This record gives sequence, C-alpha cells and structure tokens, in this order.
Amino acid sequence: MTLIAMEFSSKTMKLLLLWISFFQVLFVVSIVSGERSDTRLLLTRNAVSRERHSEEYCAMYDICGAREDGKVLNCPYGSPSVKPDDLLSQKIQSLCPTITGNVCCSEAQFDTLRSQVQQAIPFLVGCPACLRNFLNLFCELTCSPHQSTFINVTTTAKVKGNLTVSGIDFYASDAFGEGLYESCKDVKFGTMNTRALNFIGAGAQNFTEWYAFIGRRAPLDVPGSPYAMTFKPTAPESSGIKPMNVSTYSCGDISLGCSCGDCPQSPVCANTAPPPHHEGGSCAVRIGSLKAKCVDFALTILYIILISMFLGWGLFHRKRERNQTSRMNPLSDIKDSGEVIRKKDENLPAQMVEDSPQTGSRVQLSIVQGYMSKFYRRYGTWVARNPILVLSLSLAVILLLCVGLIRFKVETRPEKLWVGPGSKVAEEKRFFDTHLAPFYRIEQLILATVPDAGAQKLPSIVTEDNIKLLFEIQKKVDGIRANYSGSMVSLTDICMKPLDKDCATQSVLQYFQMDPQNLENYGGVEHVNYCLQHYTSADTCRSAFKAPLDPSTSLGGFSGNNYSEASAFIVTYPVNNVIDKEGNETDKAVAWEKAFIQLVKNELLPMVQSKNLTLSFSSESSIEEELKRESTADVITILISYLVMFAYISLTLGDAPHLSSFYISSKVLLGLSGVMLVMLSVLGSVGFFSAIGVKSTLIIMEVIPFLVLAVGVDNMCILVHAVKRQPLELPLEGRISNALVEVGPSITLASLSEVLAFAAGSFIPMPACRVFSMFAELAVLLDFLLQVTAFVALIVFDFLRAEDKRVDCIPCMKISSSYADTPKGIGGRRPGLLARYMREIHAPILSLWGVKIAVISIFAAFTLACIALTTRVEPGLEQQIVLPQDSYLQGYFNNVSEYLRIGPPLYFVVKNYNYSSESSHTNQLCSISQCGSKSLLNEIARASLTPESTYIAMPAASWLDDFLVWISPEAFGCCRKFTNGSYCPPDDQFPCCSSDTGSCGLGGVCKDCTTCFRHSDLNNDRPSTSQFKEKLPLFLNALPSADCAKGGHGAYTSSIDLQGYENGVIQASSFRTYHTPLNKQIDYVNSMRAAREFSSRVSDSLKMEIFPYSVFYMFFEQYLDIWRTALINLAIAIGAVFVVCLVITCSLWNSAIILLVLAMIVVDLMGVMAILNIQLNAVSVVNLVMSVGIGVEFCVHITHAFSVSCGDRDQRVRDALGTMGASVFSGITLTKLVGVIVLCFSRTEVFVVYYFQMYLALVLLGFLHGLVFLPVVLSMFGPPSRCKLVEKQEDRLSVSLRP
Repeated sequence: MTLIAMEFSSKTMKLLLLWISFFQVLFVVSIVSGERSDTRLLLTRNAVSRERHSEEYCAMYDICGAREDGKVLNCPYGSPSVKPDDLLSQKIQSLCPTITGNVCCSEAQFDTLRSQVQQAIPFLVGCPACLRNFLNLFCELTCSPHQSTFINVTTTAKVKGNLTVSGIDFYASDAFGEGLYESCKDVKFGTMNTRALNFIGAGAQNFTEWYAFIGRRAPLDVPGSPYAMTFKPTAPESSGIKPMNVSTYSCGDISLGCSCGDCPQSPVCANTAPPPHHEGGSCAVRIGSLKAKCVDFALTILYIILISMFLGWGLFHRKRERNQTSRMNPLSDIKDSGEVIRKKDENLPAQMVEDSPQTGSRVQLSIVQGYMSKFYRRYGTWVARNPILVLSLSLAVILLLCVGLIRFKVETRPEKLWVGPGSKVAEEKRFFDTHLAPFYRIEQLILATVPDAGAQKLPSIVTEDNIKLLFEIQKKVDGIRANYSGSMVSLTDICMKPLDKDCATQSVLQYFQMDPQNLENYGGVEHVNYCLQHYTSADTCRSAFKAPLDPSTSLGGFSGNNYSEASAFIVTYPVNNVIDKEGNETDKAVAWEKAFIQLVKNELLPMVQSKNLTLSFSSESSIEEELKRESTADVITILISYLVMFAYISLTLGDAPHLSSFYISSKVLLGLSGVMLVMLSVLGSVGFFSAIGVKSTLIIMEVIPFLVLAVGVDNMCILVHAVKRQPLELPLEGRISNALVEVGPSITLASLSEVLAFAAGSFIPMPACRVFSMFAELAVLLDFLLQVTAFVALIVFDFLRAEDKRVDCIPCMKISSSYADTPKGIGGRRPGLLARYMREIHAPILSLWGVKIAVISIFAAFTLACIALTTRVEPGLEQQIVLPQDSYLQGYFNNVSEYLRIGPPLYFVVKNYNYSSESSHTNQLCSISQCGSKSLLNEIARASLTPESTYIAMPAASWLDDFLVWISPEAFGCCRKFTNGSYCPPDDQFPCCSSDTGSCGLGGVCKDCTTCFRHSDLNNDRPSTSQFKEKLPLFLNALPSADCAKGGHGAYTSSIDLQGYENGVIQASSFRTYHTPLNKQIDYVNSMRAAREFSSRVSDSLKMEIFPYSVFYMFFEQYLDIWRTALINLAIAIGAVFVVCLVITCSLWNSAIILLVLAMIVVDLMGVMAILNIQLNAVSVVNLVMSVGIGVEFCVHITHAFSVSCGDRDQRVRDALGTMGASVFSGITLTKLVGVIVLCFSRTEVFVVYYFQMYLALVLLGFLHGLVFLPVVLSMFGPPSRCKLVEKQEDRLSVSLRP
C-alpha cells in the first residue's frame, strides 16, 4: 500500500501542466522588449540626416514599418522631444510617473507600450518596487525626453521602402541594472511555483543575462525584440552619450514594500525568526579517534558496571556457599535420603497431589493454583469417563462459530488497514476530497538507456531515434480501446484536461505539441534541446494543452539543470479520479489501465528492448492487482510449510520408534486431530468476527495460524507427555486426572497470559494491529479450550486404542502384538531421548558455575547491544518487499527512485477562511505587498529555503495572491468591465479577439473596457466583502492568456470550495507546493512529520485552522507513531502476562523473572531486526506482539515446573528441564523451525523478510532464552520451592524439609 505513495512523486507534473498561460507571459516580455525598441524609434516631422545625443532630443520616433510577423519597427530619425496633449500626458503619467514634460513617443507608441507591458505586470505586481523599476526601464526607453542621451541607433533596414531601426545600443548604468535585478530576482510567480524571472527573463541569474534576453533579436514568429538591442554600461566621453541611471527602488523599501516571499532581505522579514531546524545529527562521544553514539557509550558503561557487580557477587556467593557446604554435611545426608525417595521412580512427575499414596513430597500451591488443581482433578476424571460427550459438545460449539465464515470478507483498502476511524489523516483526506477534489490517477512509462560497455555513466536518452520511438509508443497508447460494458474507452475519454480540450500528458513530445509532423518542422532533437532551456519563454515549446512543460517532469537521470544529459524519458498520463473510487468513471479508468498494461507487456516492451533500452511502467491499479497476485503466489509454499509442521507434530507425539510396536505406539492420528483442532480454533475466531461484521486481513490469515500452531502444539506435547509420565498402575482416568493436575495450571497460566496480552492490543488505534489482536485473542482462547476439552478426549480415545492394540490411523484394525506384554507397556516407557538429553546433558552443563557466568554475561551483553541497535530500526515498508519478486513493479519502483527529480505535491489546506473586509485573514494568508510578514504563504516561502529539514521544495502557488493581482488596477489587462458593468475578458480572448479572423486589436467590442476597480475603490488594495464575493467566481472562470496570465481557470479550479462562500467564509481552499524528492521510506515519514509540525506552528501563530495534505499521507501516518504504537502494544502485552502470572502464582519473584525474560526476547528480536535491516511497520509490530505470546510458552512451563520441584536450585532446574524442557523444545522450537525453513523458498520477499527471517529469529531467541538463559537465572536467583520433602510415618506426613 505504501507503494502507492511513491508513484505520486511523478504526479506533481499535472499541477505544472495546468498553468496554461505562462508561456505566453514570456511571449509578452519578449514582445514588450521588441515594442519598447519600437517606441524608442522617434519619429521626426523634420527629419535630419544626422543623430544628436543631447537632452530634450529623441533618437527614434514613431513607427515606420513592421516585420512579416507583424512586429512593428521604429523610425531611425532623431528629432526634438514633443509636448504631448493633456490626455496623452495623463496616460503617460499613470504608467510612467518619472516621465514629465516633453516626451519622445507618440500616442500610438504609448498605446502599444501599454498593451505590451500589461502582459508582464501580472508577474510583478505583487512586488511594487520590482514593478516600478521594470516599468521605468521601458518607459525611459520609449518616452524619455532625453532618449538620445542613452540610445544610439547602430543599424537600419528598409521595409517596404521605409527606413527602419534594425539595431540599437542602449546605454544603462550597472547600478540601474543591478538595482532592477536585485528588486526582482526573488519575485515568484505563484501559479507555477517558480520565479517570475523564469518567464520574463528566461531564468536570468544576473542583470546582464536579463539584458541579453530582452535585447536579442527574435526570429520570425518567435517571441522577442524585432531588432537587436545591445546594453552597454559606458560610452566614450566624446560621443555625448550618458548611460541611463534612473533611481531604482529596493524591494525592501517600506513605501513600496514587497512580501517576504518576494523579498527575503526586507527589513520586516529580517526580524522574523527563521523556521525551527531539527538537527540531523545525534549525540556522540569521541574518545581519541573513536566516535560513538551517546546511547552506545552509556550502554557500554552500564554493561561494565553490571558485569563487575555480578562477578563480584558471584565470587562472594560462591565462596560463602563452599563454606556453608563444608559445615553442613549432616544436612546433606538428610537431603540425600530425600533424593533416594525421589529416585525410586525418575519418571514420577515433579508435582504430585498431596494425598497420593505414591507421593514422597507435598507441594504448597497458591490459592488460585490450589483451586485449579482441584478443578482439573475432578474435570480430568469426568472427561476420561465421558470423552464422547466432551468431544461432541466442544466440536458443536466450534462448528457453530465457523458458520460465521459465510460472511467472511478480507479488507484490502489501505485507508481501512492502516488508518483508524478517528485518524487525523483520514479526516483530512475526507475533507480534501469532498470540498476540493480527489487526487488524480497516474499511468506512467519510464524509458531509459542502458550503460555502454566500460562506460562510467548512462548515455543520453535525448536522440532523434529515441524521440521517434517515443512517437511510435504514443501512437499505440492513443490507439488503446478498452471494452467497458460494451463501449470503447480511450485515453481522451478519461484523461485530465486542464482547459477541457487536450490531455495533460507529461512527455517531451509536448515540445512538438504531440504531433509527429512537427518533429521535422521544428528541427528534431535540436528543438528539444532548445526547449529544455527555454521551456518557459519559447512559443514553439508550449505544450498541446497550452502550458509550459517543466523538463524535470518528463526527463530523469540528470544532475542540476543539465537536461541534455538525461538518461530517461518519463511519460505520465494523469487520469481523472472520483471520491469513493466507485462508479462509471473509475470503472472506465480501470478497464483502460488493464488494456494499457497488457499493451506495454505484449508490444511496447519488446519494441523498446529491441532498441537496447529499458522500459518500466505502472498504472494506478497496478499495485492492487499485483498484491492480489501476491496473495496467491505463495499459497503452495505456505501449505507445504503447514504440512511439514503437521507431519512433525504427528511423529513427535508418539513413543520412541520400535519396529515391532510402532504402528500401535505412534500417535499420527492424534497429532493430526490436534492440528485440526488448532485450525478449527482459527476458523472459529474468524467465523465469529465475520459474523459480527469485522473484516479479516491478509496479515491475520498469514500470521495467526502460525501463532496458534505454536501455542497449540506446545500444549499438545505437554499434555501427551504428562499422561505418558504417569505410573501404569493407575487406571487411565487416574492418569488423565493426574496429568491435568500436573500441567493444567501452567497451560492455563500461559494461555490466559496470551489471551490477555492480545486483548490489550485490541485497544490500539491502528486497525491492522487492533484486528489482529482481536482475532488472535479469540483464536488462542478457543485453542486453549479445545486443548483441555476435545484434545483431552482424543487422548483418552488414543490411549484406549493403544491399550486395545489397535493400529494408529486405522483404529478399526486390531492386531495381536507382544507390545502389551512388554515390561513397560503403553505409556510406561522410559523417558524419550530428548527428555534424557535435557535431564542428563543439558541441565548438568548449565549447572556448571563457569557456564552460568558466561551465559549471564553473554545474554546481558547481547541485550544491551540490541537496545543500542533498536534505535537504528527505521519505520516504513519498502514497496519492493511487498510485491512478488517477478513483478514488473519491482523495476518500476527502482527507476522511480533513480530517475525522478521532483517530489509529491503538497497542499496546505485552510479551513473557514473569512474574506470579509472586517477580517485579517486575507493578509494572514497572502504573500504580495501589504501581506503579513508571518503570513502562511510567506512562511512557506521561508521554509522552502531550508528544504533539507522542511522537505518543502519551493514557495506555494497561491490563488489568493493571483486573485488580488487579477483585480488590481495595475493589472489593467486582467479584471475589466464593459461600460454596462459586465465582465470584459482580456484583449486576446473572445469576444475581444476574433477566433475566426485572428484579429486582436485595441478596437472592436472591447475598446471601451476599463479596469474593474480604481485604487479609490479598494481599501489598501484589498477588495471589500461584496467585491471579493462578486469577482472570485469570475477569476476562477477566467482563462489565462498572454494579456493576463493570472486567470484562475485550470490552475485553481479545484483549489477553492465555493459552496456557501456567499456568507463571507470560504470553507476550504488550498495552496500547492511540492515536497523535495523522496527516495526512502524514512524520507516520506520525515516529510510528513515536518509538514505537520510546520502547519501546527503556523496555525497557532495565525489562529487559523490549517493542515497539510499529500496523497501519500494516508499510507504513512501509521509511521509517525509506529514506535509509540509498538511500545504501547508490547508494554501492555508483557504487563498483562505479568499480572496474570502474579494473580495465579501469587509469586512476585516468579512473575518478575518471566517479565525479565519476555522483555529480553522482545528487545533482542528488535535488535535482530536492525541487524537484518527489517523496518518497523504493522507486520513487524504484529510479529513483536506475537513474540510475547510465544515467549510465554518458553517461560511459563519451565518456571512453573521449577517452582513445584524439590531439591536445591540446580536439582529443580534439572527436573524442570527433564519434564517440561523436552515438551517445550519439541512442541515449539522444532515444530516452528521445520515450518519456517520452508518459507525461505517463498517468491515474495515480504514472506522471506517478515515471516522467515523474523520467525526464525523469534524461535531461536525463544529457545535460547527459555531453555538456556532462564534455567541459569532460575538456578542462581530462582524463588524458593513450593515442594516439601517428607517421610511417611504410619500414613501421616510427620517430617518435612524445605530445601
């Protein structure tokens, strides 16, 4: 599921595509420069043959011709400046306040200037200082009365018989150029999340580059000046030329103040505290050349202290023990006599009932255990007498629960698995989808080169042949016709169309308007290379859907801005989405996506590979389809794993094999029956929850059977082995009763601990963990109940079968055998090989003092090391791990990380924005002039300056800024009205510009249009409530164009919820920016955390409700608190085990030891996760919680057997290992090992990592802690025995000795 997040880093492309008007802005700028050069040409009524350079004299005047593309050319004749009439003077003053008195421009020239600069004004109006400087440059060039002092006509050309200007020198001081550039360099164009200079200056990095862009002579039909302008800073003194040096305004000038986003050096912004920066480094300690983390250093010191104290205590204790032993020989003799009583029958259980005639000991049980023993004695006798009734009732109940399976459903929706119903991100996603618009679907191709032999880097993908290949691929994609309910669905039916006409496909083919005929017409690969550098300014580089195409969205594998070095084409098809992912639109998209994937596999992939290229691909539905395939890919592997465990269990329950009696003494049928009971407990749990409407998950189906098998098999082994240990002299019902009394309390203790541990986990908010805990809780409880009911009844039947000499698996067949005549008979065999190993080899080795010291030291060191390693476990779940290893998405995700250079889109959503004039919300959000220095958009711009910590790549696109600019009187080409007050579009749009004739001019129906507002109509350049309410819908419907690039249609159509906005409050609006490229799971987690911290801080500062939203947040919210979730789950589980142990045993000592061992198992498992690079996620958290349940099995039985054994601590450990160690080892360790090893052959890495590796580590750690570390701890620090050795005296217990 987390995979989906990754593909949306390419989805940012869509948002760039929407901004349709921007290429035209560049067109504007270049035309402006050309026109200004036109206006520089002064028309002289009394033409003179020579040029003069003096004040009040013009170098050019009037227009003498035009090029073939319609761009006007000025007259190269000098003349004195002229006095304009009052009306023209007022017009000039309104645009050029520095021009007074005489001028060097005619009315026609000024009108041309005004119509052209209006195209650039929307880009700069947010920063008045920059706009003023920019206008001054062209006002001086066109109308300055001293024009000849800084303009020199250098070349002329004849056009239709008229002499026209073809080249000039423009002398402007460096101070003016520097001031102009410094005031404008940081001004942003919000719609495209980029600098305005990218559009009106071709991305100039200094004023000389900007000058070069303005002054270049453009080819025909290409934006730019119609003649060449060369900017020069100085002139020869004899020439009479003085460089223009009009004063410039600083963007930090308070009177013309720019926002912090447009002018970071503003004094207001300088006083603003920078965003908090989280240090990436951690605490470290340096010792000489060695550098270690503080936690590692602290744990090392702690280990040294603990081990020193332990060794000191050990030496002191050992010495004291030896002294006591030498003084207490008589007492040792008494103990020896006690042991003689025990040694009369080594097969006797460690715990015998106090009134048994064979007993030589008495066990003082706790009150709870005493009641349990009495219950199990009576219950065992009753079950042995009524096995059919018990088996029938238990099976009837469990089968009744299984009826609920008819309502069985599996939950696969990520938002239902990882996000709780009260989750913050779920609420935010619901709000975003319903009030704004759901995120679009993504279909993507990545076409990449392969390295040449011996080459250090990949060859460039940008070649003529590769572009032709891309056109062939596009032709096939366009030809896809998917069948949906009898109708044919094509890409154009479902794709996203910003202007309701052309698909917003992200591809370098957009530089040819997706038309293969333009490949030759535009110049092939050279045109692509040109567009890569001029995509924002060149008209021929605009996309088919009218927006500039950022190369970083269609190319990959390059560094910096070296697009020509790109080694991959990235083709993205944004497709419309719907809120609930149901309905015709989504079904159509899914049908097309399946046809798309089929086409790529069958046709495109072979085509690309034949060209020695690679192709990776994905669709929106690919992940879901591959996960479905993954869920069935390893069915056979899992079944084999279960069958291997079944076979082992069936064999291990039987006696040691003897050929003459094996077919009778074996317990294959009993083992298989027990396994079936385990499966029934799982099915009963699933059936119960299905009946009440709780959906299952894949984790449940994959994990719980293993868990319940581990617990159930252990109990089966313990019960069967306990019955076998009973004296043959007893009747079967007596043996069953004694066995339940012996092991019933420990089985109950272990099972209740597990049930309570999982029950506590059901309160965790993450649905996947909560549902797992619920299912596991009931499954373990049902398994326990079936073990002590149905399985005990099955044991009775099996022992009756064996005593009646009937064949295992074929009980109807009775065979005469000498087996019944053997001295030991059924169930009377000597202990098995494993039990003898535990008692005679394993326990004695652990009793050696040196071994004890080594075990404690090694386990303590490993645990402390694992604590340090645990801090290195990262949250997340890599996409590649979840998918089948042969999935086509494996290569796709690798290429996404390698090639994509842009991150996922990030929206900052504002709730309940009050736009009324009484509210301060507008200035708290916007980032243009007069907006608050700590406004939301200014804070976003400031955060983008430190992307390494904020993960915000650029300032946000702001509909509010663009709307305020759109209605501004300065942007006189945008918001306009007819004389009747109705809306008047820009001059280059219908009806002002006829689409039929292509005629766009100052005349016609729009000649009398005026700006919507004058400055006097606004309050500090802000609209009133009624003005805002009236104009906002018009802005959102206004098409962006050359004359007004700020139109909101397409760019902001889905950024505002207009429902109910008439009341003065906009319920929802969004401001879009981008995350930095996110390549690792930890990057996604940290970016989401940083965005939330940023929003929280800004919300508190502005007293407004603001939240961040990105499409991947749904899948990664779980990781924000995954450590908290894991630790709470584990603390509750271990705490529940401790409480149950304390209540049942009434021994704080025993409970504390169990708690210690469980905690060490969990910590060590987390340390192993760090070693194996296993991430922390819902699957691993479930495994960690499960480790508590399995760890209980390793601990409780051994501890209980130790507490009821007689003798000194070493003797009691030997008895506990002899009776319970073999059952635990064979019931859990070996059973799980044989099953888990099969999983290493899985085709899906998630099984190999999270089930094979983690389960194997869990089993080995459980075995080592339960059967190595725990016995050593008990032998050194174990609690006193509850057993009293006694001597019989006339059937009364008169002498007792507590060891």
